[in-house]
Formats: sequence, structure tokens, C-alpha cells
Amino acid sequence: TTGASSNSDSSATVELVEDNPDEGCHIYRNGYYGTSISVVEGILEVNIIQMTSIQTTESQAENSLVDFVVTCQGSLPTDVCTAVSDPTCQVSKSVVCDPIIVTDECLLTIRRTFEEPGTYCINITLGDDTSQALASALISVNGGESS
Repeated sequence: TTGASSNSDSSATVELVEDNPDEGCHIYRNGYYGTSISVVEGILEVNIIQMTSIQTTESQAENSLVDFVVTCQGSLPTDVCTAVSDPTCQVSKSVVCDPIIVTDECLLTIRRTFEEPGTYCINITLGDDTSQALASALISVNGGESS
């Protein structure tokens, strides 16, 4: 853009110059544009308020199930993503995303499976069409138990 000016009607004049190096010419485009801005609240905050290990039978002992109880502030989310990483939160091991339906209050339980014992970094992201918010936690999974 080589120049922009405001008019009294809040429209802006824009002159666009494009270089065409093959032919050495310029294309000039002049005109007006207008837009409107919608301010939305979005998802303001996410909190993991509880992590609970789910007891499994001995035949399922190789997989540990953990329920994460999550709350949020602001608008209601439409999807949740859980990223499981190493304890430094640097090397991703898996990412699972699911659509969710939250009707009144933002309080939901997310169940995830851990295939082997260890310490993991968990990032839970709640999103909607206009925003995302993230909460993180470290979890230690010990063969069917977590802390």
C-alpha cells in the first residue's frame, strides 16, 4: 500500500501498487472499502480442577485412564484438544481433539488413556469459533494410578 487517507464517512481510500518484474510495469488500483468489527467475549480462562485415576481390571492394566475435570470462564467451548507431551512440555506424544456440547455451565470431564507409566505434561485447550484458552498440568501415571 502506498497511501491511505480517511474520509469524513469513515471509509478509507487505498492505492495498491504491484510490481511486475518481468514487464517492468505497475498496476494501480483505487477504491473504497468499509468493514465492521464485532467484539466477542471468547473463552477467557480454563482451569483443571481435578485429575482422577480410573480403576481398571487387571486385563486393562497396561492402559491407565485418567479423568480431568475442567472449568472455564467466558463463552462456552465447542471443542476440546488434549496434548500429551514429555515432562518438559517440549516433545509431543499425542494430540486428541473432540467436539463437545456444553449447555449451561462450563464444567466438563475429559477422559484420556495413558499407555505406559511415566510423568507427562498435559495441555488442555478449549475452543470455539472465535477463541481458545489453555490449561496445563504435570501428571504422574503409575500403572493404573495417577498423582
